[in-house]
Amino acid sequence: MRPPHETLFETTTIGGVGLAGRVALAPMTRVSATADGLPTDQMASYYRRFAEGGFALLITEGLYIDEKTSQGYLFQPGIANSAHAAAWRRIVDGVHDRGAKYFAQLMHAGSQSQGNPRTTITWGPSAIRPNGEQLPMYRGSGPFRVPQAMTAEHIAQVRGAFVNAARQARDAGFDGVEIHGANGYLLDEFLTDYLNTRTDDYGGNTANRVRLAAEVCHDVASAVGGDIAVGIRISQGKVSDNHHRWAGGEDDAAAIFSTLAGTGIDYIHTTEYRALAPAFAESGKSLAQLAKQYGKLPVIANGHLDDPRDAAAIIESGAADVAALAKPALANRDWPHRVRTGQPLSPDLPADLFGPIANLKEWEVVGASTTRT
Repeated sequence: MRPPHETLFETTTIGGVGLAGRVALAPMTRVSATADGLPTDQMASYYRRFAEGGFALLITEGLYIDEKTSQGYLFQPGIANSAHAAAWRRIVDGVHDRGAKYFAQLMHAGSQSQGNPRTTITWGPSAIRPNGEQLPMYRGSGPFRVPQAMTAEHIAQVRGAFVNAARQARDAGFDGVEIHGANGYLLDEFLTDYLNTRTDDYGGNTANRVRLAAEVCHDVASAVGGDIAVGIRISQGKVSDNHHRWAGGEDDAAAIFSTLAGTGIDYIHTTEYRALAPAFAESGKSLAQLAKQYGKLPVIANGHLDDPRDAAAIIESGAADVAALAKPALANRDWPHRVRTGQPLSPDLPADLFGPIANLKEWEVVGASTTRT
């Protein structure tokens, strides 16, 4: 007898990394590290449970990449130095021992930073405050700060920090790195028309606004691409603006995905509120479909693929190669095993969504998606 939703359990390969199935754990902020960014025993247990539960690929929460302006949240883990890498090594080993592959997500929070013990300065493409307010579940309150507009020197520092972090992740034993270009963090800010009013080569048209993300992808792929997989996560919506859409519609998608694919990366990870929904009304295609069409690379898709039928459908359609789960994974740490054996899935989120101060009531008040990193 064929197992239910058999497509989800077929093998695949991303950037030379063989996966035993098509279901991944999406990156989700935990704010459970030590004050200086070291991953903890609690985090080791958290990730190990998903590997034991049958997830073929785990992607970490966003890890800050330097000890300057990249950190976004207090108690966020880092991958900025050798101490971070050494602490991650044992967690990576635990995940590998249970049969899963593990990618580190590299993140610069940009002007959405709301908790960095080293500085109160934030960086952005232009001195424009992000929409919305800081998130209480991440210990934030009030409006975001107005960022300092980045200079050419700042841009060079950020590019170097992504490369250093990628090397630290490789040395920690991760199978790949995912560059965070989504959700309103720094690289996405450069891509966002109303946050980027620069008049140099990094501002103006879409080709210029995607330039920094493309340069980072090229830098990282050149530095570690021969050793581990390299990808980028892309979205339209943001922590500070869930409703943002690319003004150029499919034309923007074509420019963005084709440019990123030409940098030497191995995959693109799209995240939308609903992965199967059209990204733009006029095209009728999902963001994952557009990434596959114009990027011609393996695609990981995230966004309300809670129902196994939906997760299987996005893969069977050819729009994505892997389905990444957030809320359903939190509710069912063994989601793949349950689906494969026909067991019922729980709709209930656990109380330990975040670090020690967070609780479900705060989550419901804010009404945010769990895929915030």
